[in-house]
Amino acid sequence: MPRIVQSTTGGEFSSAICKQSVEEAFLSVDGFQGDGIADMKHHGGPDRAVCVYPSEHYTFWEKKFSCTLPSSTFGENLTVDGMLEKDICIGDVFTVGDAVIQVTQGRVPCSTISKRTGLPDLMRGMVNTGFTGYLCRVVEEGIVRSDSTITSLQQDPNQVSILYANEVYFQRPKDMEGLKRILEVDALAEEWQNMLMKRLEKLENI
Repeated sequence: MPRIVQSTTGGEFSSAICKQSVEEAFLSVDGFQGDGIADMKHHGGPDRAVCVYPSEHYTFWEKKFSCTLPSSTFGENLTVDGMLEKDICIGDVFTVGDAVIQVTQGRVPCSTISKRTGLPDLMRGMVNTGFTGYLCRVVEEGIVRSDSTITSLQQDPNQVSILYANEVYFQRPKDMEGLKRILEVDALAEEWQNMLMKRLEKLENI
């Protein structure tokens, strides 16, 4: 649940980024039971019910910033192995425990990450590398356990990777072909659909 977090740069802020490991939790269409959202405008909702972050990136960031990062540094619900942004595509479907999830968009990092870690360049680094993690909707609810495995159930035929989508979203905002390619994915989160469509329409009217 959201709680007051002491910022490493001074002051306090309300956030649900500090998550604790549990043996098992029920995953509903609204997210994990007991996992609150402090900022409903930018987080949460059916298309963003689950936040996934690759464990491999922890090593990358710890080496880059010469630090040790605590678990769930990035506010993720699931820390996974072997599921990098370059390999995971929007629309891909996975089983995790008794639940089924579908990837909907790349994760858009917020300043809370830098506030929590005291690393002001971390958020920008995530954007520049595309190591953002990604968000999922819940297709089938169920129990997820700490030792649950994640298994690929279906790969989206459009093959738009999270890394590619991140590059277009953050680095190439005027890439019309890239925008069109992302928008062809039916599973794309509604917010990204609306945002990218507006961006495309603006470019087409120039």
